[in-house]
Amino acid sequence: MDMTLRWFGKKHDSVKLEYIKQIPGVTGVVSSLHDVPAGEPWKLEDILELKKEVEKAGLKLIGIESVNIHEDIKIGLPSREKYIENYKISLENLGKADVHMVCYNFMPIFDWTRTELAKQLEDGSYVMAYDENIIKGIKPETMFERMEKESGGFILPGWEPNRRDEIMDLFEKYKGVTKEKLMENLKYFLDAIMPVCEKYQIKMALHPDDPAWSVFGLPRIVTSEKALEEIALLNDSIYNGFTLCTGSLGSNLNNNLPQIIRNPKISNRIHFVHLRNMKFESDGVFYESSHLSCDGNFDMYEIVKALYDIGFDGVVRPDHGRMIWDEQARPGYGLYDRALGVAYLNGLWEAIRKNDKSNK
Repeated sequence: MDMTLRWFGKKHDSVKLEYIKQIPGVTGVVSSLHDVPAGEPWKLEDILELKKEVEKAGLKLIGIESVNIHEDIKIGLPSREKYIENYKISLENLGKADVHMVCYNFMPIFDWTRTELAKQLEDGSYVMAYDENIIKGIKPETMFERMEKESGGFILPGWEPNRRDEIMDLFEKYKGVTKEKLMENLKYFLDAIMPVCEKYQIKMALHPDDPAWSVFGLPRIVTSEKALEEIALLNDSIYNGFTLCTGSLGSNLNNNLPQIIRNPKISNRIHFVHLRNMKFESDGVFYESSHLSCDGNFDMYEIVKALYDIGFDGVVRPDHGRMIWDEQARPGYGLYDRALGVAYLNGLWEAIRKNDKSNK
């Protein structure tokens, strides 16, 4: 198992690689070329430059999060052919750079969605929160204003300011795109890229929708155990896999996270894991807590135990952390609380491993 942190690059992250190196148990980072627009091919020299920078700090570039998918691919427009070819070029160059895991999502228009990026808790920390009631009462285009206002000056993945102008045009293009059609378009994409993934052994780790239900009436398909089973059947290649994100799948309390992990139709396709905890105030209303089990609704011990039981040996990272100790950082991605999360998760893993009598 590789314990990592997400790093947005020196231009977009307040956290230095040198600080990440000091967290016990962290062997590398997952990162991205955030300045490359969705749909444009990644250049090999840019990937190698990023990798060199990470390795200079004594870490490994273990995976990419994310190589974003152009909306035309999700919609199924004729222009998708060009963007799929560009995506294949990006994958080929990642393979040549010896990078073998890519996290991506297939969410229409909006990436992850939160209604508050700095909700203050009783202990004085700040967290990201979601309230479905707020979503039902606002217009889609105003979401960008909310996100930008609370971003702390950082450009948030999926919420780049330049995308605001194309929102209403995209809503028009998505008319008639049902869940079934979106699933068909995902299969088309997977069938096209899997030969490249097979050649370069690149594990594609599809991230669940966040939250795990329709937002602003747009279809979402990566929402449940059944959905993951269906997606696994879209393409037989083992490189067609998943990012098991506890926060995204867990946003729907009907999803049994340990059960999903142990599902044999899913377990061997879990290539990447995002571990975080959340506290629910009511159905569809939650905030992101510390990783500790008692601070949220998820039993993190049982989740980590399930990963251990299936023999998981992929890439893990603590997901969104609180903003604590007056840190000023990208919402959800400060150093301090994620470092605490690493220590807690590594402690759980060590305790489970040492208590495994079959391992002695």
